[in-house]
Amino acid sequence: MKLWTKRLLGFALAVTCAFVLFSFSCTKDSSTANVVSAGTIFADTSPAVTIPAEPLSVVESLQTVYRAVCEQVLPSVVEVDVVEVIEQDVSNTNPFYYFFNFGDEDSSSQKREYKQSGLGSGVIVRKNGNTYYVLTNDHVAGDATEITIKLNDGREFEGKLIGTDDRKDIALVSFESDDNTLTVAKLGDSDTVHVGDICFAMGAPLGYSSSVTQGIVSALGRTGSDIGNISDFIQTDAAINQGNSGGPLVNIYGEIIGINTWIASQSGGSQGIGFSNPINNVSRAIDDFINNGKISYGWLGVSLSSITDEFAKALGLTSTSGSFVNSVYLDSPAAKAGLKPGDYIIELNGKTEKDTDQLVREVGDLQAGEIAKFKVLRNGKEISLDVKIDSRENAVVNDSSKLWPGFIAYPLDDDTRKQLKLTDEKIQGIVVSSVQTKSPAALLRLQSGDIITAVNGKKVTTVGEFYAALAELTGKEVWFDLYADGRELSTQKFKF
Repeated sequence: MKLWTKRLLGFALAVTCAFVLFSFSCTKDSSTANVVSAGTIFADTSPAVTIPAEPLSVVESLQTVYRAVCEQVLPSVVEVDVVEVIEQDVSNTNPFYYFFNFGDEDSSSQKREYKQSGLGSGVIVRKNGNTYYVLTNDHVAGDATEITIKLNDGREFEGKLIGTDDRKDIALVSFESDDNTLTVAKLGDSDTVHVGDICFAMGAPLGYSSSVTQGIVSALGRTGSDIGNISDFIQTDAAINQGNSGGPLVNIYGEIIGINTWIASQSGGSQGIGFSNPINNVSRAIDDFINNGKISYGWLGVSLSSITDEFAKALGLTSTSGSFVNSVYLDSPAAKAGLKPGDYIIELNGKTEKDTDQLVREVGDLQAGEIAKFKVLRNGKEISLDVKIDSRENAVVNDSSKLWPGFIAYPLDDDTRKQLKLTDEKIQGIVVSSVQTKSPAALLRLQSGDIITAVNGKKVTTVGEFYAALAELTGKEVWFDLYADGRELSTQKFKF
C-alpha cells in the first residue's frame, strides 16, 4: 500500500473516532438536560388556574359587557383643553419706579394678564350637520378664551363655547367636522338609577385621555353647601380625579346617566367619593344652550329656607318636609297668585316636596308661562294655589327692594333670650334675623336682634301669629312695634 493511501486511511479512522466520542458526549449532555427540564417550569408553559366552567362563564359574560360598553362609548368621550386669561395685581418692587412716578400711591399696583392652561373632559351629545356638541362642566370651559377638543383617536378640533351655567355647573361646546362617523353618546334616564347599580366614569383624569374606571352608584340625591349649585348628585365610588370633570358617568347599557362634576377629597385625589350631575338635570339645557345661549329657568318669586324642628313647632307644623316661604317678591308670580310670607310649600304639581333644594330645582325646570299647582300650609290649613310661572332674570332676582318683608322672623325662645341678654319676661314677640340689604325691612331700619311685638298695632307673640298678621294685611301700608336697644319703638309705615 502506498504511503499516501496509509495516511488517508489513518486520517479517516481518526475522524471516525472523534465523531463517536463527540456523539457519546452529546448524548450524555442531552440526558442531563432532560433531567433539568423535568424539574423546571416556565411561566408561558405553566397551567392556568383551574376555574369551574359555569362561574367562569358568568365572569366572562360580565367582562364582555364591560368591553362592549367601553368600545362603544369611549369614541364619544373627549378631552377638553382650555386656556384662560387670569388677571392679577402685580406689585412693582423696583425702587426707581416710585421715584419716577412721583410717589403715586397706586403706582405700585399693576394689572397683568396671564394665560393659564387646564384640561377637563366632555362627551359628544348632539350632531347638527357638521357641528358636534360637547357637554362638559362650567368650571372646565366657562371662562375659557381658547378651547381645543381632542378625540380619543388623537384628532384635535377648535372648540367654541355655546353656553354656560354656574347654577348647574354645566357648559356646551361645539366643534366642526365633516367626519360623519363620529360617535354621539346616547343619553339615559337618571331617574331609573338605583343605589348599587354598576357604573363607569370616563374621561381624562390627570391628562390620561380615554380612561375608564368602574364602580357602583353609592348614593342618590346628594346636596349640600359644599357642592355649590342647585343640582342633586349621583354619588359613586368609581375613581374620579382632576381632569375627569365634564366626562360621562355611564351605565351597563352604554347610556349616559350623569356628568362627573366634583369629588370629596382631603388629598385632592380620588378617595372613592365622586359626584355626577344626573343627566335628567341637564338634558333640557342642551336645547336651551343651542337655541338661546343660556338656560331658561322658571321663576316663582319667593325667598325660601329650610327650618328646624323647633321653628316648625312654632309655626304649628308637624313635619319639616317642604320649604318655608320667608319672603315674597312684590308683583311676582307668587304674589299675584296669593302666596304669602310664612306659607309652607308641601307640594308642586301633585309631587310631595322633600326640602328646599328639591323645590328650587323643580321650580327652575318649569317653563315660563306654565301654570304650576302648589299646595301650601297656612295657619294649619292646606291651601291650593295656581301660579303662572315667569322666566328667571338675574336683574329681578337680585333686586331685594321688592322682597317683602325682607327678613326671617325667628322664635323668641329661652336660648334666644340668653343670646340677646333679654331678662324682661314681659317682652313678647318675634326676633328679626337675616335682614336683606335694600329690602323693605332695611328701609324700615330693622336690624337683626330687634324684637317685633306688634303688626299694625296687633300684638304678636309667636312666629305663627306674626306671619298670620302679615297674611291678613288688607291695606296698602304696614308698620311694626318693636323692642330694640332697651326701648319700645314704632317703625315708619311701609306703603306697598
